This record gives sequence, C-alpha cells and structure tokens, in this order.
Amino acid sequence: MTTKTKNIWLPDLIGGGYRDFWFFRGRYRVCKGSRASKKSKTTALWYIYNMMKYPASNTLVVRKVFRTLKDSCFTDLRWAIHRLGVDHLWTIKESPLEMTYTPTGQKILFRGLDSPLKVTSITVGTGVLCWLWIEEAYEISNEADFDMLDESIRGAVPDGLFKQVTLTFNPWNEHHWIKHRFFDMTSSEVLAKTTNYTCNEWLDDADLKLFELMKQNNPRRYRVAGLGEWGIVDGLVFENWEEKLFDIDEVRRMPSVQSVFGLDFGYTNDPSALFCGLVDPKAKILWVFDEMYERGMSNEMIAEKITALGYSKERIRADSSEPKSIDRLRTLGIGRIEKARKGRDSVNNGIDHLQDYKIIIHPRCVNFITEIGNYTWATDNKTGRKLNVPIDDFNHLMDAMRYAMELFSMPRTFGFD
Repeated sequence: MTTKTKNIWLPDLIGGGYRDFWFFRGRYRVCKGSRASKKSKTTALWYIYNMMKYPASNTLVVRKVFRTLKDSCFTDLRWAIHRLGVDHLWTIKESPLEMTYTPTGQKILFRGLDSPLKVTSITVGTGVLCWLWIEEAYEISNEADFDMLDESIRGAVPDGLFKQVTLTFNPWNEHHWIKHRFFDMTSSEVLAKTTNYTCNEWLDDADLKLFELMKQNNPRRYRVAGLGEWGIVDGLVFENWEEKLFDIDEVRRMPSVQSVFGLDFGYTNDPSALFCGLVDPKAKILWVFDEMYERGMSNEMIAEKITALGYSKERIRADSSEPKSIDRLRTLGIGRIEKARKGRDSVNNGIDHLQDYKIIIHPRCVNFITEIGNYTWATDNKTGRKLNVPIDDFNHLMDAMRYAMELFSMPRTFGFD
C-alpha cells in the first residue's frame, strides 16, 4: 500500500503545555492533570503520530477495567486519527477492540487488568511491543499490578526505537503509590509533570466559567479537578471497606442475601450513578458488584444503559428530587423504579447505618472505589474543625448506595407513599 506525504504543523493540532511530554524518551512518562487539561487527547495524538513515524512500534493500552476502554482511550485514539487526517491509513475494529496501521500491520491493542492472563500473553506479528499507555492510572490501587504491566514491555528493540510506559490520571489522593514512586523521586528515566485546564487553548468562555464557579463554590475540588494538585484525604466517612475480588453468582446464591440498587441523577457536571449491591442484613455485609457512572445522560440513555447492564427488572430506588425523571424511566421500561424516601437527617442516618456494615467492593467498580476513598467529612473553613456533614463531592455513588439501602436503614412501618 502506498501513502502520500502529508505535511502538518504539530503545534496547530496539539497546542502548548506538553513539549517536554512529547519529546521525552525515558522509561516512564507520568502526567497528572485536571479535567480538560488535554492530557488524554495529547497522549492519543502522540501514539498515532509516533506509530506512523516508527514502523516497528506497537502499543498496549490498559485500564483497570476493560469495559471502560471503549468510551475513553479507544475513542480518544480514533479522534486523534481523524485529527491528523489519516483515517484512510488505519483499520479500526470494535470486536475485539483493536487498531491497525494498515501500511505496516502495526497494532494498538487494548486490555483490562480484570483479565490479567490476556495482559501477560500478548504477542505482535509486526515489530515489537514497546509502548504502554495506562489511562486513569489512579484506578490501579495495587502497585504490584503496575509492576506486572511494566514487565510486559521488555526485550530488545531496533535501533532508534525506545521502550516507554505512559501513565495519565487525575490525582485524587496524595497517598497513592504513584506519588511516592514517580513524583517524590528524581530519575533521568522519569518525567513526572502536572497540567491543568489553563494550557487548553480550545476551551471556550462557558468552559472556563465552570472552573471559575468551581473555584468559588468548591475550593477543595478546584485544587484537584481544576489545578491538578494532589487531593488531601482526611477524615473519611467510610473506613469499613475493602477492595476484593469475589464471585458475584456465589454471593447471590447465599440464602440470606438480596440485591439492592440505587440511582442518583446527574447530567452536565455530575454523573448519573447507579449503585448495584448484594446485602446480607443479618451478617451486616454489603457487596458492591457493579456500577454505572456517566455524564451527559438523558433519561432515555439511562434506561438504555440500565437495560444493557441487565438490571431493568430490578427494584431501583432513585433520587426523589427528580420525580419526572423517575416517571419517564418507568415508561421506558425500568418498571420497578421508585423514589427514595429520604426525610430529615436521611444523609447522616443512612451513613450511620452503613457504617455498621462491612463493605466489600469488586475491583471493577472503579468509580465507587474512587468515591468512597475520597468521601470525607466537611471542614469548617474558619476553625478547621471537622463538621458532622459530609462534603458535597465524591457523593454520587455514595448517595445511590444510601438510597439502595433505605429498606434496611429506614424500614417502612407506616407511610402514605
């Protein structure tokens, strides 16, 4: 296959803020950044451009959970192909997820840590597997899992080529192993950088206004989601949890276990969040086995997603502040959805009840793990003392969990609804 030469001016496509990132050739390239810092888009552009530049290169793209790849890295890489105007040179498959540079047969492969055997047994037919991109690397809570991925990029490479591991993520927690390993140490083999929305030339006034409002209304979140600084986690609401792999069907078959589902509505800035749990009220154990966590979802999209996940016939308790959405979802086939009862002090009462449980979280529930690991008690800005109310952040799945567990925390003895 012959290709025509196309001249492009990279700064026009990429913009500023990433020159050192673009040209770094050491082993580890680590970028923590805020929302809209263009870290993922820049990384995607880098891989498409450089795979065409280096004909022996192949790339492995990894997230903790495989199913999250299609709507993140895969979509960003497809965008980068179009942005560079080279759609005709790439073959894109969705089953399985795979991208091939047609002139040479080089591959971009996609894997999830939830299928570790598929990660450790990768081979390529053309060239060598030399590059690894771990998106949302914060989700990988076990450093040994990263070491296993790191070891997959091994062996000799042709002259002029280099091996490299790239990590991109939002820095929610300063205690994460990534900080100690890459940001607290100095090495010529490591580029550890921080970016934020101020280096994104393509944000409009409406985008920038969202960050200004965040700065005014939620300074804690602004420091992380706006400026890309490490999140400081102090005074967790829930400390009674662990991330642990378990057999969902085996738990479901236990005679005293029943399923519980909760839904918190969002749209532009906040995600719509579905909590999926299995509870043993006698043993006081709550297993978190699945989740939905997406922004920009209409009621129709929520119904479609819940149906695709297989939960349309489940009893789902949803945020009672959106009765029209609940009614609409019912007409869309989510027939057993009902409004959460809430009530005075329902947040604290629900938290008190949940603190009596042992909460076991399946590793695929990455958004739930992020929220519960950052859901803290609010602080009085004047005195610095902790308040008896949780922060209004990292609370979408936390709220959905409370709705789901109302049957046990607020038993229905009498009422008019």
